[in-house]
Amino acid sequence: MTTSEVLLISGSLRAGSSNETALRTAQAVAPEAIRTVLYEGLAALPHFNPDDDHDPLPAPVAELRTAIAAATAVLICAPEYAGTLPGAFKNLLDWTVGGTEICDKPVAWLNVAPPGRGGGAAATLRTVLGYTGAAIVEQACIQLPVGREAVGPDGTVTDPAVRERLREVLTTLATASPASL
Repeated sequence: MTTSEVLLISGSLRAGSSNETALRTAQAVAPEAIRTVLYEGLAALPHFNPDDDHDPLPAPVAELRTAIAAATAVLICAPEYAGTLPGAFKNLLDWTVGGTEICDKPVAWLNVAPPGRGGGAAATLRTVLGYTGAAIVEQACIQLPVGREAVGPDGTVTDPAVRERLREVLTTLATASPASL
C-alpha cells in the first residue's frame, strides 16, 4: 500500500494552542496509509527578506522547504489575530513564495475557532496560497471548532465526531490529485 505524507503546519506559536491540538489529534487518528509530520520550526524562521531568498537559504528556511517538498500534501491550522493571519505564520508563508515546493501541491486548512470567527485568516490564507500556486483542496478546508473542554489529558481532542472529521480531512487531502483540483 502506498503511503502518503501530510505535512501538518500550525500557525500558532503558543504551546498547547487549539491549532496544535487539532493537528496532534489528526496525527493520532491518521489512517495507516497516511504518514503525518508535524512541522515545528515556525519560531526558528528568520524574518523574511527577499535579499536572503537565494541559495544557500538560511537553514530553517531550507528545512521548511525540504519538509514541504517531501510531503504529498499540506494541512494548515492557523489562528486569526486582528482579523488576519498571525505575523509569524505569514512570515512562514512569505518564505514559500520564492520556492516551487508548494506549487501544485494539495493544501487545505482547518479553522478551529468558534463559529463566526477565523474568516479573515482563511481569506488571507487563500490569497497567499494563490500566490504560491498551491492546489487548494476545497473539500478538506473546514471549520471544526475545538474548545478547551474537548481536550483530553493526552492533549488531543476526545470528541469522536471531531476525530472522525479530522480523519476524513486527512484522507481527502492525501488522496487529492493536483490535476483534478
